Amino acid sequence: MTPLDDVRALVLSRCPSFEPVRVSRADAAGLVLAADVLSTEDVPPFHNTAVDGYAVQAADVSTVPVELHVIGELAAGAAPTIEVVKGSAIRIMTGAPIPPGCDAVVMVEDTERIGDHAVKINAPISAGANIRRAGSDIPAGDVVFTAGTIVSPTVEGVLASVNAIEVLVHRRIRVGVISTGDELVVDGSTLQPGQIRESNKSMLVRLVEESGATAVDLGVVRDDEMLLQAALFDAINTHRCDVLVTSGGVSMGDYDVVKAVLNRIATMDWFQIAMKPAKPLAFGTLSNAKGVDVPVFGLPGNPVSSLVSFELIARPAIRTMMGFGSQAWRPLVTAVLDHDIARNPDGKIHFDRGTATWGSDGRVHVSRPTSQGSHQLASSALANALVHVPDGSGLRAGDNVVITFLG
Repeated sequence: MTPLDDVRALVLSRCPSFEPVRVSRADAAGLVLAADVLSTEDVPPFHNTAVDGYAVQAADVSTVPVELHVIGELAAGAAPTIEVVKGSAIRIMTGAPIPPGCDAVVMVEDTERIGDHAVKINAPISAGANIRRAGSDIPAGDVVFTAGTIVSPTVEGVLASVNAIEVLVHRRIRVGVISTGDELVVDGSTLQPGQIRESNKSMLVRLVEESGATAVDLGVVRDDEMLLQAALFDAINTHRCDVLVTSGGVSMGDYDVVKAVLNRIATMDWFQIAMKPAKPLAFGTLSNAKGVDVPVFGLPGNPVSSLVSFELIARPAIRTMMGFGSQAWRPLVTAVLDHDIARNPDGKIHFDRGTATWGSDGRVHVSRPTSQGSHQLASSALANALVHVPDGSGLRAGDNVVITFLG
């Protein structure tokens, strides 16, 4: 059996990188910046008020209470047309430009309006109070974000604020997903003897999307070598898939057509990994019509095995190809085990599905359902962690345990 870390290292060494592309800010959502972004503008672009209130000269309100003559009103989006002079004030709304002559803004809560043309100021303020200076958030010429930054919603908001219409990013790759097997039913019809409902493809398509890539649903292919071969070439040529993920047909069975086809048309490695579940895995490359090698992940057919091998091997590879660097990997967290886990030594690391929660002691705690079979996807549906159970005789409640946090 091959250690998991060795398999992951080999996979990453054979996964290609792609030239960065320039895309619109909206299309960059969830992607990784491939170059620094510099601001060409001050943010904010002008001095403006941080509060609703009155624009004044601070010297006029050094002693309070004091009444000032209200000479106008200024809303956000309007340009000032009059100057604040000694003994006067302008009613001003949050975000409005600071009018000439003003060096402070009094919050409306510290004032009392007197008729239509006067205001009573009840709290003293100093020069500069409640004024947001031009460039106080981002000065023009500053590096706003460095290469390697993920474009989150808040990052996208900042890019909008500096008028970054387009950015250079590591592109979103296309991942084709195929399930194989004569036993799979997808149309909702009544199951016949030996048939099961298709679930792996449905799950893997969403896992690919959740990883940040574009999922290309290539459907279910029957156990027919010519059909499968045609589907694989169609995926990398017609659908322009950058990665292929297949499910089923990679173990030691006599009817594993995926193994037969990939051995014939691709350059493949077939692993028995020292882990449970997801011991069998196929990985290799298939050349498209342009001579570009496309990575192929042959995942096992058991649903939980398919899930675990995707999470631990395919997902970090896909995200590495998209420039995520260290964030290609799910976070590892040390948690407190809430109950015993019994196991027998077998030369493998076990990855049990579990539920991680914050405990009253301020630490992460993890528990696991008793149903851990590789076919029992239902017990994994609400799991948010993979519990690393090292080879040996098991773990005790209260032990520290490493988990891969999926949530």
